[in-house]
Amino acid sequence: MSRELLILRHAKSDWDPAIGRDFERPLAKRGRRAAKRMGKWVRSQGMLPDSITCSPALRARQTALRLTKAAELDERTISWEPRVYEASLETLLDILASTSSEPGCVLLIGHNPGLEHLVRYLSDDSLDAWDASNLMPTACLARLVLPADWRGLTAACAEVASISRPRELFDD
Repeated sequence: MSRELLILRHAKSDWDPAIGRDFERPLAKRGRRAAKRMGKWVRSQGMLPDSITCSPALRARQTALRLTKAAELDERTISWEPRVYEASLETLLDILASTSSEPGCVLLIGHNPGLEHLVRYLSDDSLDAWDASNLMPTACLARLVLPADWRGLTAACAEVASISRPRELFDD
């Protein structure tokens, strides 16, 4: 049985210098619209995750909550994982390896550069079909088909089924 991994970079955040800490940056208006759009897209494409693992940074939390609402998903499927914030490739692989064998589809919501490194690491030659120069802009969703075991993720083990960016999708 194969697994699917949906990798979503948080939506566009607000860069107001008065906000202070990077961890507390909220979504910008454009980001709020994009998160909602991606949620509707996930629902329309039948890419509904069994579980969601998300960074607890404010912009990622807001992305997850807007997406789940638009996709009509239960917010209780979200696991807030502090290690996703500023995660390295190795940390993201460890997080995925600790995933229960139950979910067939996991949505990981976090930040670059870690998410882009993860997509590049897992992807086989199928990544060539997408613009790799700006692989994971804000609110971009990569859909990967993986081997059966979350603990056995190795380089080039996944097929990239799709990479979707909000600007390429239908209007609200």
